[in-house]
Amino acid sequence: MRSPVVPLAWHLARSSGRRGLQSQLLAAGAAAVGSFLLLLMIAAALGAGARADHTKWRTPDAVSAGEATAVQATTTTYVRQEPVTVVNLARLPGRGQTPAPPGLSHFPKQGQVYVSPTLAELLHELPAAQLADRFPKVSSYGTIGAAGLASPDELVAVIGRASGDVAVSEAVGEQNYYDDGLTKRAWVSGFSGTKASVFTGIDQGTVLLGAVLLVMPVVVLASAAGRLGAARREQRLAALRLAGATPRQILAMTAVEAAGVGAAGAMAGALAYTALLPALAEVPYGVGAWYTGQLWVGLPWLAAVVLAVTALITVSAVTTLSQVATAPLGVAQQADPRRTRVIRLLLFVAVLGYIWAATGDGGQLKPRQLVALLALFYGAFWLFGPWVVDRLGRIVGRCAKRPATLLAARRLSDDPRAVWRTVSGLVLAGFVAGFFSVSTLDFDGPSHADQVGVVTANAADARHTAARARTLLRQAGVTATVTVTDEDDYDSLLGGADGVIAHVSGGQTRIDTGVTALTRLGSGRYPFTQEYVSASDDIVVARVATVSTATLVLSFLVAAASAGLTSAANVLDRRRMYGLLRLAGTPLHVLDGARIRETVIPLVVLAGGTTAMGAFGAMQLNKAAGTTINTSGAVQLVICLAVGSLAMLAAITGSRPLLRKVTEGPAQTVD
Repeated sequence: MRSPVVPLAWHLARSSGRRGLQSQLLAAGAAAVGSFLLLLMIAAALGAGARADHTKWRTPDAVSAGEATAVQATTTTYVRQEPVTVVNLARLPGRGQTPAPPGLSHFPKQGQVYVSPTLAELLHELPAAQLADRFPKVSSYGTIGAAGLASPDELVAVIGRASGDVAVSEAVGEQNYYDDGLTKRAWVSGFSGTKASVFTGIDQGTVLLGAVLLVMPVVVLASAAGRLGAARREQRLAALRLAGATPRQILAMTAVEAAGVGAAGAMAGALAYTALLPALAEVPYGVGAWYTGQLWVGLPWLAAVVLAVTALITVSAVTTLSQVATAPLGVAQQADPRRTRVIRLLLFVAVLGYIWAATGDGGQLKPRQLVALLALFYGAFWLFGPWVVDRLGRIVGRCAKRPATLLAARRLSDDPRAVWRTVSGLVLAGFVAGFFSVSTLDFDGPSHADQVGVVTANAADARHTAARARTLLRQAGVTATVTVTDEDDYDSLLGGADGVIAHVSGGQTRIDTGVTALTRLGSGRYPFTQEYVSASDDIVVARVATVSTATLVLSFLVAAASAGLTSAANVLDRRRMYGLLRLAGTPLHVLDGARIRETVIPLVVLAGGTTAMGAFGAMQLNKAAGTTINTSGAVQLVICLAVGSLAMLAAITGSRPLLRKVTEGPAQTVD
């Protein structure tokens, strides 16, 4: 016999009226947003890994001199404060053939210069004295293909050299403390490297950190979507339960309806992600924009996200029906005070104690351990939140002096889980705000922004090089004061290395011209600037700042969206109660004030707690990194909380017209 569950679920969904259709559309919209954001996070993480893989050929694994067929010297120079990666390659005479580097059709011959498309545009845009004269003069440049680039905006040059050229000599391999990841020389026989460029190596880690912090607000949004229209559904299914439907049939009908709505919304989000891929690829991160293929997650991930969002919405909807299955008469009479138990508090305290013990022993935690502790904290706070809301309702009820406050207190204690779902997004976003605001790193180091440095073998060479540097700078029209440094001079750009420092006047254009002029000194390495020396610190700060900004914005937007959806659904679910209150003479502004108070009261208490915990977690991360917080972090935190609270209130206020509409003519609409 054919099961009546699916036809009956379809019939009930169609006959639910305009209010039911509104709830279903809101749920589908939330599912679409959730799947879109999940796919976006996965795409960014996978794309960052793919970009890092595309830079590994520039630092290939070294082989012995006897096995090598070529020598490679990769270094970095800066123009307009942007890094230009220069790969010098020289074939060793009498050795076998060396395969072509990624992005090139063949191994470059001596004197050939290949550049990325963006660098080619820059070479034509800038005067030769600022950039082009740093490279060998050629009649035309070759082009590096996408296989050799991490981003279409990346600045990369590949230069063919002679094996005896100073640019690939052993002197290039002599490292200073600031050369790590920026300059390296090696004997090679191919380009199968395992270490990513310093400019892309940490991208995936920072993206994953932001994704872990953002995934919970997205889960909250999807969970809220599954509970839209919960009260109406409970009333309808309780009637069916009283009419003889079995608990299994009730749960099956709910699952079918929720899965259909969730799948439709999740598919819409997946289609939106696919359609917007070209536009998403234009959003810069790290070394620049993306190749579209880097952000394509593939069909398995696409299907997994759609199924996950659908399952989450379905489970969220089904879990609301425990009372319908066991006590349908109480649901039909709306006699269900949904109290919470003290076990939630005990579990939360136990988890906090464990996290404190794990992070307070002075040891440095691995990234996976930090992620696991973060997920544990999220789960504990998800259990703890409704208990706090319940107790707040009881406390506020005893102290209430206004009708709106009393109504809000009654709502807090009657259904704390529903209230928690409204504020949970912003409460957890407060943790993100506290974490990223405090984790804004500040590497206190010397700044020598107007200096250009050239390293020499010893002090005697430095004095000779200084005279040549003055001549070259004067010929280039650069006004500069040239001084000689030694191994005891740490208050300079070279930080204790023998060499020459040029103090350049006239801004960034003159500095770029000075770098180009001093390239002719023939040391085999490009002159240093402040960007080169502080690159390792600047990259970390820039990536964390970018991810923190994006995560904060998205988490607050998602929190506001989930609050708005939940608030609108609550109005629809409670329209019978609101109608009865209006019939009893309660003014509309009192009902609206009660709605706002039942959000603001738990929000102030809970968001403050999560923000403090986020700040504590960030301090543990800073301790592991050996850094301090930036003084602007406190200001950023205050701004984030203020903007987030305003967004939450705006989302809730946006359902005020709906409240007015459902309470119009209560005599005709209330049972």
